[in-house]
Amino acid sequence: MTGLLPSKSREWAALRALVGAERPSLPDRFAGDDARLARFSLEAAGIYFDFSKLHWGPAELAGLTRLAEVADLAGWRAKLAAGAVVNGSEGRAATHMALRAPDRRAAHAATKALVERVRGGVFGDIAHVIHIGIGGSALGPQLLVDALGAGGDGPAVQVVSNIDGVALARACALCDPARTLLVLVSKTFTTLETMTNADSALAWLAAGGVADPKRRVVAVTAAPDRARAWGVPDGQTLDFAESVGGRYSLWSAVGLPLALRCGWPAFEALLDGAAAMDAHFLAAPFERNAPVLAAMADVWAAAFLGCATRGIFAYDERLRLLPAFLQQLEMESNGKRVTRDGTPVDFPTAAISWGGVGTDAQHAVFQLLHQGTHADPLEFVAVVEPGHGLGGSHHRQLLANCFAQGAALMAGRSAETALATSGGDPVLAAAKSFPGNRPSATILLARLDAFALGALLAFYEARTFGAATLMGINPFDQWGVELGKEMATALSGGVPDGLDASTRALLGRAGL
Repeated sequence: MTGLLPSKSREWAALRALVGAERPSLPDRFAGDDARLARFSLEAAGIYFDFSKLHWGPAELAGLTRLAEVADLAGWRAKLAAGAVVNGSEGRAATHMALRAPDRRAAHAATKALVERVRGGVFGDIAHVIHIGIGGSALGPQLLVDALGAGGDGPAVQVVSNIDGVALARACALCDPARTLLVLVSKTFTTLETMTNADSALAWLAAGGVADPKRRVVAVTAAPDRARAWGVPDGQTLDFAESVGGRYSLWSAVGLPLALRCGWPAFEALLDGAAAMDAHFLAAPFERNAPVLAAMADVWAAAFLGCATRGIFAYDERLRLLPAFLQQLEMESNGKRVTRDGTPVDFPTAAISWGGVGTDAQHAVFQLLHQGTHADPLEFVAVVEPGHGLGGSHHRQLLANCFAQGAALMAGRSAETALATSGGDPVLAAAKSFPGNRPSATILLARLDAFALGALLAFYEARTFGAATLMGINPFDQWGVELGKEMATALSGGVPDGLDASTRALLGRAGL
């Protein structure tokens, strides 16, 4: 790579030219290419990925592969793995991959020891954990516990992030203060929402008869000195590096709730699964690399085809929090308006991630997806092995619904077919016809255990990084989030000079 922005390259221009060319429909692509499924599907780290129902073909894949080469994806991928600086605006590496590398033992020794102390009764009879954080300090741990916690034998975990006191009050109502441990997660140990909730949780412990509430606190932070000054006892602070971003931090001590609930072997298996996906991402050729293929598809859809959204639908109740987790991972990482060197971009850098849980979503939003005027890509995530013992009927119906959605979105229903089922009424036939040709991808896990979940989440991280590299943007800073924090801090202290009339009026009506 010579320093030329990917979006200014001949390869980018060539892809632009493909957008203007007439492209066959998805059914026609399948009909005209016996190798399509083989070309656009693969298995990695025990997960099957099917990208064949997306709007691309051999020409687009070849062009995107050339773009990956000119963007030096291989070089940036190596920098990420080696701990070199990849976050230019903050002058930092991004070291979350090192936390799940095969030689990671030293990085997690303190966390493992604390887990063994808690589960061994050193803190007393702990039956409940209230984990307090926000953003990546809450979304990742909450997903882990919600997906895997049902099989755990450790304390029940409540995750609190919202500054709205209702969230903390609901969590406290489920816990016995005499048997509760607080886990406070804040990278700086100054996050307003987290520290406010922490003070209220301490007051709740005290009101419940706990003589020294801070003895029941574990801090997870990149600022251990601040945690100590706040009053966290010695030996109860777990630190992680500044180079581990919040949305990538569940592999650090931030993932403590999973280990407390399910035991240290479960957390190790999570890391093993992620390491297996990392090995695939670092070694596989671009055309047979699951995260790279997904990144190419994302850039093609958003930056070239102008698809504004990407819907993620988890056809497994245990993954119901996955869409929310991916919203932060993808939109905070790649929701940027300039390249690494500060050049404004003239294309969408990330789709708006949204989604839900199947089959609930089918009875809510799928009407628009099948017959509305939007035709943005969707993604289905399903698990072959059920997570319950209620018999096969539940799971057969669940998977049948999942696979049917992708097939129906692609095939549609012609006006002629609809007319035949409408008694010859053309108005009714129009209402019952479907355009089809709507893109989707499917990700299929054999089972949902800690290893598989680790591999799945590492896939999404690598995918997000790969897309950023193809576009020449920095996925590891989040200055837009910081601006919002600054404004909120200013408003909480009064009405600053120069504030707009609308916001002043709102503050007045709220009595602030």
